[in-house]
Amino acid sequence: MSEPWIERWQQGRTGWHEVDGNAGLRSHWRSTGRQVLVPLCGKTADLKWLAEQGNDVLGVELSHLAIEAFFAEQELDYDVLDGELPAYRAKAASITIMCGDYFELKSVRCDAHYDRGALIAMPADRRAAYARHTSSLLEKGAEQFIITLEYDQTIADGPPFCVSPAELLSYWPELIRFDAQNDIENAPPKFIDAGLTEMVEVIWRSP
Repeated sequence: MSEPWIERWQQGRTGWHEVDGNAGLRSHWRSTGRQVLVPLCGKTADLKWLAEQGNDVLGVELSHLAIEAFFAEQELDYDVLDGELPAYRAKAASITIMCGDYFELKSVRCDAHYDRGALIAMPADRRAAYARHTSSLLEKGAEQFIITLEYDQTIADGPPFCVSPAELLSYWPELIRFDAQNDIENAPPKFIDAGLTEMVEVIWRSP
């Protein structure tokens, strides 16, 4: 899925992006002093917000355009460092974004995980591999905060994709369904154009 993902950033087709970040994260995130893994982070403002809560934030993103847009929009200077993947490190905030294929990242171990747009961006045949790889990058007992979408895929299909509770719990059975709300007003235009009237955003987190 790497080429279509890069093409979306090149063409500005980023209907999933939330300019002000995710409201559910701001309402329900509870951790500070953690190293937070944010896979497929795009240019989300959530990275800066998590850092402002006292966390060390590690994003991973395939598109350098998205990474550079994040630093420009958040008005943060950065250095680019060599390593397992090229790392864009903010000079004045605890934010690093690694640029490249998420599945090639092996060396990190984080004690928190925030996923708003990664799992739901994966087609069904890639999600189990994504979950296994993510778990391999987390410390035992890591705090997790995952956002999924539930909607009628016979009306419209992803990405972002619908992920059922049963599927999510098959990856991380300890998570609890913490909150849910109809978020159709923030759905990408293609869903609204197709006639979808309900897209439930579900927050899952560690007990």
